[in-house]
Amino acid sequence: MDSELNETYITLGGYVEVEKYGYLYFVIMFTAYIVILCFNCTIVCLIWMHKNLHEPMYIFIAALLINSVLLSIAIYPKLLSDFLSEKQVTTYSACLLQTFMFYCLGGSEFLLLSAMAYDRYVSICKPLRYPSIMRKRTVTVFLALAWLVPACEVGGQVILSARKKLCFFVFKGIICNSTIFRLHCERSAVQNIYGLVVLVNLIFFPVLFILFTYIRIFIIAYQSCREMRRKAAQTCLPHLIVLINVSCLYAYDVLLLRMEIDFPQIVRFVMSLQTVIYHPLFNPIIYGLKMKEIYKHLNRLFVKRV
Repeated sequence: MDSELNETYITLGGYVEVEKYGYLYFVIMFTAYIVILCFNCTIVCLIWMHKNLHEPMYIFIAALLINSVLLSIAIYPKLLSDFLSEKQVTTYSACLLQTFMFYCLGGSEFLLLSAMAYDRYVSICKPLRYPSIMRKRTVTVFLALAWLVPACEVGGQVILSARKKLCFFVFKGIICNSTIFRLHCERSAVQNIYGLVVLVNLIFFPVLFILFTYIRIFIIAYQSCREMRRKAAQTCLPHLIVLINVSCLYAYDVLLLRMEIDFPQIVRFVMSLQTVIYHPLFNPIIYGLKMKEIYKHLNRLFVKRV
């Protein structure tokens, strides 16, 4: 292997007894992949087809679910092939591409949740000004920023990593994430600082903004009538649940790299499965069950089918 080339092959060492249960894992993961695509695409199609769902909140939900589909497409084909292979290997460049997709879409999710929080704030606290503030152009700008900003910032981190020399060729994981940087011969202070800036911009600031916005919403709703409180709880609770879920997953990921914690292989495997199965299924289930209008259309769809 030529370690000076970023086409160097690295071994994925995060699998648990693949030789023994490879086909079983393949069937489970392939089923999960199909279910994820079906769940997310069904709700996206419902939002696209029904005009009463062509509102900013539902458009942002559709964008979140599209992110789940894209992340699954970036992860599952390689994952499924690994379960049927004797050796789980990948090229460094392919691993960097998967890392880029993972963090780009993750950062996009936090920014989309921030846009949704702002949309709920305007809707509940400034209802008369809502049509003039949340116009089509505003929604388009929010969507563009939610995808372009993470792509640019995470892309810079990946470009810096692509130029690094590798001294280790065994990666402890089944999907490529921030721990890929441990394969480098030496840590760069510039890269570490840049990584922290990206972390603050894409996660820390959006989470603070979301929490501040929802605190304002709940204070105003508490001081208003019962109908206002019901509306605030009904529309904001699903977003908060999704925020807590995604924050926990990325907090674990940050701990892996920043605190140098060496989790047991089985823990890494289970947490990776949480990322590739639980999280992409969590969003459509929450929004499908908790958002009244989406649930109504889902109910009609499946009742007609039956």
